[in-house]
Amino acid sequence: MSATDLLTVEVWTLRGIVRYHVLFFMRLSTREVHIAGIAEKGNGPWMEQVARNITDGINGFLQGYKYLIHDRDPLFTADFLKILKDAGVKSVRLPRNSPNLNAYCERFIRSIKFECLDQMIFFSERSLRYVIDQYLEHYHTERNHQGLDSKIIRPQFQNQENTGDIKCRERLGGLLNYYSRQAA
Repeated sequence: MSATDLLTVEVWTLRGIVRYHVLFFMRLSTREVHIAGIAEKGNGPWMEQVARNITDGINGFLQGYKYLIHDRDPLFTADFLKILKDAGVKSVRLPRNSPNLNAYCERFIRSIKFECLDQMIFFSERSLRYVIDQYLEHYHTERNHQGLDSKIIRPQFQNQENTGDIKCRERLGGLLNYYSRQAA
């Protein structure tokens, strides 16, 4: 089972403040997140291309998944849902005003905003993309997840010893930190 949601981020540009939409998909069993697209103005053709990308038979993020949970955002158009259906993914639309039914995605939005996005001012889409990429790398390979018994989604080292000096790695100028033991 997988889920999807959108989050918005304001970016300063030469035209003033622009709101970007970030569309992401999550594998609920592993909490792995995939950013499917970042757009200034999401629309039907953009969503259709995202649907084709995530259902791609070779390296699509939803390959092997049968259900996709999503809210009633108008961006989830009939054409978007048809592409999912043709790929064997059943759309599960949530009832109105029920954010708790998509709790894992809502928690991810809260985490990325609190830990990262709300702490920064963006001046371009490029800087937004860079920060989101850095956060996802931290989220997948360095951050413990309470819902997964404090495990890391993609640990870099499986069996690490409990001896040696503690080493701190930083991302985004120290906004995100990761502590590990240095090999003895």
